[in-house]
Amino acid sequence: MARPGNSPFRPLAALLPLILLTACAAQQSGAGVAPEAPGFLLGVWHGFIFPVAWVVSLFVDSVAIYAVPNNGGWYDFGYFVGIVFIGVGARSSTKRVIVYRDRRR
Repeated sequence: MARPGNSPFRPLAALLPLILLTACAAQQSGAGVAPEAPGFLLGVWHGFIFPVAWVVSLFVDSVAIYAVPNNGGWYDFGYFVGIVFIGVGARSSTKRVIVYRDRRR
């Protein structure tokens, strides 16, 4: 017997907003990008400064967290590297295991 509120349409209802949001994604034409457009290295830099740029962009309209136009895939890859490996995602997590011994023995 199925629990109340556990409908087979529930996963579809969760995915529907995500599918609709993909319609908002747009690509720029490759022919419209200037040769001096930001590339891999500026993507790394922009990814690294993302946390600061995001906070500043909330208060200053002229600050953006992503350069448009850019040279496409290489800028995106640099942005990813900047965020994940150098910036916010680079925090190392250490796992500590504390063992308590019973002294009654």
